[in-house]
Amino acid sequence: MDVVTVALVLLGSGFIGFLFAPLGLGGGLLFAPLLHYGLGWDIDGALLIVSLGLSATVAWGSGLRHRKEGHVSDERFKQSLVGALPGAIIGVIIVASLSGSFDVIFKSLSLVFVTWAIIKTLRSKPSQTSGEKEPNMLPLRAGVASGGLLSSVLAIGAGAIYVPVLRAYGGLESRRAIGTSLHIMMVVLPISVMTHFVALDSTQRDVLESHLLLIFTLPMVVIVAANLGARFGIAKVSEQRIMQLFVAVLLVIGVRYVLDLTSKLL
Repeated sequence: MDVVTVALVLLGSGFIGFLFAPLGLGGGLLFAPLLHYGLGWDIDGALLIVSLGLSATVAWGSGLRHRKEGHVSDERFKQSLVGALPGAIIGVIIVASLSGSFDVIFKSLSLVFVTWAIIKTLRSKPSQTSGEKEPNMLPLRAGVASGGLLSSVLAIGAGAIYVPVLRAYGGLESRRAIGTSLHIMMVVLPISVMTHFVALDSTQRDVLESHLLLIFTLPMVVIVAANLGARFGIAKVSEQRIMQLFVAVLLVIGVRYVLDLTSKLL
């Protein structure tokens, strides 16, 4: 691995942390392809662990800032963990059972999720909700459970699921939904990482051990960038501009996944 490649990956990880932190997202949707295409890692448990760890770093860097500003609902956070934690553990079990053929499945599911994220982002409008309403518990817990499952399977923070679920069924306005989403990730993602680690085989553990310096450096870059993003991202750059950039990056990733999947079918 040459120095230029490592520098570009570090720069890319910092950019992702800065971009996602103000939006209540973990960034795994971009971290996973950065590790796969940038470093040439196979899509397996080792890659998922690092991507989830970086997403957790974004969540902690931004989540603590949101808590300091009072944009967290502790009640909805606790209620959501009842669904999100079991969902994340089930996701790890699914990944472990598909270890031999996970590349195609991962890229296919990611492509569906990328398409959904692009459509949702383009159609989204600023929330006009104020105050906090009574939650609808069954769809709230079912929604965050699906987020926890996809988090473990696709190595994402799942904020793209948590935030709208917390708004629609948790009765939260946008900023508190974002802060609460980040706090769900702050708990769920580390547990998902530990569960994935237990399921690793010896080859995947060797991959992690051979890249220890990079694995420890990446979170330091990301947490600084995420904290800066949480402080200044929305204040200095319009939300619309950030979302446009987000969509552009997702389009590039989507095209690459399509090319990879097409080449495997031909």
